[in-house]
Amino acid sequence: MTEYPPEVRNRLLGTPEQNAASLVEEPPRGWRPVVIEDYDPVWPQRFAAVAADLRRILGDRILALEHVGSTSVPGLSAKPIIDIDLTVADSDDEPAWLPDLVAAGFHLILREPWWYGHRMLVDTPEDLHLHVWPANAPEPVRHRLLRDWLRTHPEDRLLYDETKRRLSRDLPDGDYGMAKCEVIDDILSRVFTS
Repeated sequence: MTEYPPEVRNRLLGTPEQNAASLVEEPPRGWRPVVIEDYDPVWPQRFAAVAADLRRILGDRILALEHVGSTSVPGLSAKPIIDIDLTVADSDDEPAWLPDLVAAGFHLILREPWWYGHRMLVDTPEDLHLHVWPANAPEPVRHRLLRDWLRTHPEDRLLYDETKRRLSRDLPDGDYGMAKCEVIDDILSRVFTS
């Protein structure tokens, strides 16, 4: 069994004040209402195209670049929005990476220094969320662990799929993202004990 540090094992939640202060621009259109679609095999191709652009834009400033979230799991339904984890040396050092992304058409939506230095950008079509993290942030580790587990454990993939569909039906304009935490934590508990 792999031993994971507490910051990977435990979810970090912001206070209502932190969450309210994190919004830099208006939320993207894809946040509400939540629309879940069947898996589309085009999603990995979309990631590959964006990843190539990001590598061209940022070059060796990229420490890691990963397709995460539901669109990265074959067979899993998802919002049709590609989630990408981009790791840079220091996300707080925005002058080192943000101007080049803005020049390429990305918009900074969230600035969450309390959440391991997280920043979130969207592109103009708003069909991707670019999550920028500093080196050694634990949250991208959680994202990869969940992705890889769901790719190889069909029973949990089905559980997550059914839960997301139910929540999108029951909470189309509610806090769908936070509502998924219970099932995600349940699945990650199996990852951490395997």
